[in-house]
Amino acid sequence: MRAAGFMGASQIPQQAMSSLSPEEPSTIIQFTYTSNAQMYSLLKRTAAKCAQISHVYSIGRSTEGRDLLVIEFTNNPGQHELLEPEIKLVGNMHGNEVLGRQLLLYLAQYLCSEYTLGNQRIQTIINTTRIHILASMNPDGYELAAAEGHLLNGWTNGRTNAQNIDLNRNFPDLTSVFYRNRRSRHYRIDHIPIPDAYWFGKVAPETYAVMKWIRSLPFVQSASLHGGELVVSYPFDFSRHPQEERMFSPTPDDFKQLARTYADSHATMSNNDTDRCGASFYRTRGIINGALWYSFAGGMSDFNYLHTNCLEITVELGCDKFPSEAELYPEWKRNKELPVPDQVHRGIKGVVKDVDGNGLKGATVSVRGIRKDVTTAEDGDYWRLLNPGTHILTATAKGYSRVTKRVHLPHNMNKAGRVDFVLPGAREEGIERQEKPWWWTYFSQSGMSPPHWLLRSV
Repeated sequence: MRAAGFMGASQIPQQAMSSLSPEEPSTIIQFTYTSNAQMYSLLKRTAAKCAQISHVYSIGRSTEGRDLLVIEFTNNPGQHELLEPEIKLVGNMHGNEVLGRQLLLYLAQYLCSEYTLGNQRIQTIINTTRIHILASMNPDGYELAAAEGHLLNGWTNGRTNAQNIDLNRNFPDLTSVFYRNRRSRHYRIDHIPIPDAYWFGKVAPETYAVMKWIRSLPFVQSASLHGGELVVSYPFDFSRHPQEERMFSPTPDDFKQLARTYADSHATMSNNDTDRCGASFYRTRGIINGALWYSFAGGMSDFNYLHTNCLEITVELGCDKFPSEAELYPEWKRNKELPVPDQVHRGIKGVVKDVDGNGLKGATVSVRGIRKDVTTAEDGDYWRLLNPGTHILTATAKGYSRVTKRVHLPHNMNKAGRVDFVLPGAREEGIERQEKPWWWTYFSQSGMSPPHWLLRSV
């Protein structure tokens, strides 16, 4: 059988060829570094080769005018499908951390080729998930790092963008907003608005483009690929105590299962809990809370969690930020089973509708005991990543009565449970919400319970 792939067999490193079976068609990838121009060409060629499941689009430009190019994979590219979860994978946020960039380029080729070759697992993932891959968030920084090369590149050259901005410190600091308000009983931490003061600072075009991207699509899950350590970190990344740089600062959602699933799938990440890259911290089975590792404000993962529905982890792929080309194929073997597309299909999903069957955009689905709600997408669909157990769910929307359901998720459940809600129009004592008297707002905004008995005499 003929081997299917993107490059000729003579271009493949010997270690890559040794894994190919001569009896079956196989994906062939050239495990070398790519320039920015080569990256753009490769992504476009991949999308053209698999046009039925893929296309490329730009979310903006870098400081020096380079495209921030995304390739997506789904069975209906270019459109959100009802109840199909969307995930994103982001690499090269720090320009000199190049392994993630290369792995995502290899992943794009792998998904395209394996889908075409009939790989059932890949076909199932792409047919049920919309995957967005931004291989390089910082192409300007990469250009600087690549000019020095593997042997000469230092620990920081090319890390920042062309404005000398660290992109992972440039997002709105919503974590501080949460900490200031967390003792308020009714304060919810989902969709915290961006403070006006943020826009008076220096916002990198790369940061702005990614923020618009995050807000424009109903992402459920995300992974940001970095280098310099071998660990998966999860939010919060900013310590809950300003004087404590390393303090365990978890979110209301339990990220540990999501983080551990990736660490366990890696060949070596979860095997050693001691210092692997010379850093003085202790991780558990390859995972650690970001703020317990090192605390910083303005990170992308915290922004995802506090401003949108999306849960994002940070994957540190290895000690060497810029490994030699000889290491690219071994690193691909250690990382190609990226489990993010599988993990997004757990918990619950559903549609929030009115009594006429119309999906309700912007409805809220809350889980008792977790101070973070999710909101519905354009057609009323939602996704909520939850661990096994019994959960009390409530759906609400402006102008409608709330509906509560009790849901049990068994431990052996391998796909998201379907939980739909039908919200009846809201009436209170026979008076429509919009027809309430002028004084009703005073009680509602002050947090006091409005006197329903007065409505009887209105």
